[in-house]
Amino acid sequence: MPEMTPVDSSNVAAIGYDESAEEIHVEFLNGRTYRYLGANPETYEELQSAPSVGSFINRMIKPNFTFEEI
Repeated sequence: MPEMTPVDSSNVAAIGYDESAEEIHVEFLNGRTYRYLGANPETYEELQSAPSVGSFINRMIKPNFTFEEI
């Protein structure tokens, strides 16, 4: 698992990016962690700078990437 960075969000605790595997990792406040497969670095950069991390995940990541709970 990549190094996780805490975020200010009502639903998300932390995010991280595994560049070699091209995976975005998202730890939610409920304790569940998911990895989103096939994500390029630009998408992760957009996530990091999004005004709302949770909204960005719902709009741009969940519908566009295969995910697995880890």
